[in-house]
This record gives sequence, C-alpha cells and structure tokens, in this order.
Amino acid sequence: MKTHPLAHLAASAVLVFASAAAAHAQAAGTEARDATMATTVGQRWQMLERQFVDLADAMPEEKWAFKPKDGAFDTVRTFGEQVKHVACANEALALEVRHQPPPPDCRTGGPNPAKTKTELMAYLRQSFAAVREVIAQMTPANALDAAGGPYGGESTRLGLATLAVWHGSDHYGQLAVYLRLNGIVPPASR
Repeated sequence: MKTHPLAHLAASAVLVFASAAAAHAQAAGTEARDATMATTVGQRWQMLERQFVDLADAMPEEKWAFKPKDGAFDTVRTFGEQVKHVACANEALALEVRHQPPPPDCRTGGPNPAKTKTELMAYLRQSFAAVREVIAQMTPANALDAAGGPYGGESTRLGLATLAVWHGSDHYGQLAVYLRLNGIVPPASR
C-alpha cells in the first residue's frame, strides 16, 4: 500500500506540534511550581501599578482639578483627589500589614502635604512601592497572619494585599472615565 506524500508531511507536523506542546506544558508546569503567593499577587499588583501610574501621568496638570459635572457626580472627588486617596489607601494598607498605624483620613486624601501633580505622582509611586514590598514579603507561612485596621478591617496579609489590588483597580476604572471625558485615551487602552 502506497502512502500519499502529504500524509508523511501531516504526520511530521503532528509530531512537531505534539513535541512543542509537551515542551510548553512542561515549562508551564515548572513556572506554576515555582510560583509563590508573592509572585502571583505581585504580578497583578505590578500590572495595576504600571497602568495606574501611567494613567495618572497622562492627565495634564491643569486638569487635575477636573471632576465630572453632568449626571450624579455632585460628591465625587477631583482627579487629583482620587489619586491622593489611592496613594493614601495604598500606604495605609501596607502599614496595616506591618501592624503600624495608618495615616488618618484617607477618604479625604490623608495628611500627606502633596498638592501638585509632581508631588502627588511621587506620593503615588511611593505608595505602590510600599505595597509591592509587603507583597514581596508574603510567604505561605505568613500569608494568613492576622493583619488589618480601620481601612482593611480584620483580615490577613493576603486579604489586605488582594484588597489593595481591588481598591486600586476600582479607582483606575473611575479615573479612566475622567481621562476619556477630557478627550484622553488611557495609555493601557491605546
């Protein structure tokens, strides 16, 4: 019985594909085994950090006092107030993981004196770094250690880390709208 030449080619292609798929699965399995809580949560935190900082930096300084006016926006924060709130909340959650008192009044921006875009961007970057540091120190042995305070409530190190990711993401979504209302496409959407 004679085999069609394309059958040999197809069989070879299947073997190459199967070998490549097996190598990829083995590499993915190694990555999964090497992953830790810190690297898993840390990846999401660093992605949020990059996108949030880029978004904040994309708004021109003269627009940092902007807040939507049409619709149900009477009591919302300005763009700058939102950025300062997130920076204060990041700082607070990192301090709560360390069992240190968080800054008061993060709902209204907290006590940090930053006011200009340059000052607020520096505070924002520092606050993301503080959370990045507590995430990097998380291990299976300490992830469920009690942590918390007035902002995170009674929780764990892991709970506060995931709360930080959620909180920053929530405000990212709000600020993306602020940019678009000013004719600016958020950098992550370009």
